[in-house]
Amino acid sequence: MLGKARRPRGAAPLNCGEPEPVTDKRIVLIIGGGIAAYKCLDLIRRLKERRVRVRAVLTRAGEQFVTPLSVGALTNEPVFTNLFDLDAEREIGHIRLSREADLIVVAPATADLIAKMAGGHADDLASTVLMATDKPVLVAPAMNPRMWLHPATQRNVAQLRADGIRVLEPAVGEMAERGEAGAGRLPEVPELLAAIESMLAAAGASVATTPAGHSARPLAGLHVLITSGPTHEPIDPVRYIANRSSGKQGHAVAAAAVKAGARVTLVSGPVALPDPAGVDVMHVETAAEMLDAVREALPADIGIFAAAVADWRVANAEGEKIKKTASARTPTLSLVENPDILKTIATPKAGRPRLVIGFAAETENVTEYAKKKLKSKGADWIVANDVSPETGVMGGDRNAIHIVSAEGVESWPDMSKTEVAERLVARIAAHVANRRPEAAQ
Repeated sequence: MLGKARRPRGAAPLNCGEPEPVTDKRIVLIIGGGIAAYKCLDLIRRLKERRVRVRAVLTRAGEQFVTPLSVGALTNEPVFTNLFDLDAEREIGHIRLSREADLIVVAPATADLIAKMAGGHADDLASTVLMATDKPVLVAPAMNPRMWLHPATQRNVAQLRADGIRVLEPAVGEMAERGEAGAGRLPEVPELLAAIESMLAAAGASVATTPAGHSARPLAGLHVLITSGPTHEPIDPVRYIANRSSGKQGHAVAAAAVKAGARVTLVSGPVALPDPAGVDVMHVETAAEMLDAVREALPADIGIFAAAVADWRVANAEGEKIKKTASARTPTLSLVENPDILKTIATPKAGRPRLVIGFAAETENVTEYAKKKLKSKGADWIVANDVSPETGVMGGDRNAIHIVSAEGVESWPDMSKTEVAERLVARIAAHVANRRPEAAQ
């Protein structure tokens, strides 16, 4: 029950007795029907550059947007399109497809494909492969915003996640249909690559280097400097001024940047988190110490300032604990402004990172305040979020952010802080790639 495999010229037939090509990883890519299917051609090319073997399953709707010929030419593998194929099914081909991969990727995943997966349907090749697999599955939705927000789709997505399937959040922006915009765009290729890499790494099949010896990871060769957590400004030896930042988002960004191949320096305020693996960590207490550590860590290619730095400190901290006595009056604290780390580093001068990203934690008028901060601080991007108590963002595990830049505001839906970090790093990688010299050739 495998389907007709359309073989590109020169590609070996499935199980013809010849040895399988030696590759590091194997992916089955299920291409659904949607205008975003064209992005899969670039995704395949990028995966092949990373020595990833790609076998493609093209749905009937997918064939309306990309052809088996174009997909097969890029994969140099048979392209499977139909459930019923006598030759392939002599060896239960759909089972082989579902089991011989390290990862199955569904992109674009339409509302119909997601519904089939959630309902356990297996009436075509794609759904049968997904039902038969025992390997990790990554789903990248793409559809009209109203279809994405429809209660049925949201129920189906929740079911997939409950089943252990990783579902990416769709990107926000203009749709192919005139006058349509919102959440529903297929994530860009760098973001898909980052998600694929993280899942392969989690499965013990980390992305290797290219044959030329250069890292295939998108931030390879770059130094990323990140600040994270709160600062503690002493009042006396036992008391301090601080905020509720946990450092979870900044630490997650550091971990994601390492996975993307960067050399990462993390300047962390006091947090109850372990140091991310593979990261150079500088531990500090106060805003002044954090600025000193940041300056010491420069130069950097990318600066991400996620720390919630205290705006003020006590002008003259006491050397001994302030005692409360019956006759003593309530002490008066004289505050002075702390150094503005983001503005200091973003100021145009020698040593400024090529990309400077600040964070803005707000409780009202989130994007408006972020726009003002973008201008006043001199940053390239501001990552803004609502930290009102009812959101649970401050100290929690989830986040909903807005990326504010000169190009406008990009709003992302609620997701885990790990997902935010991976998606942010993928966006950074795409930005950097577009500005490297080879991108202009």
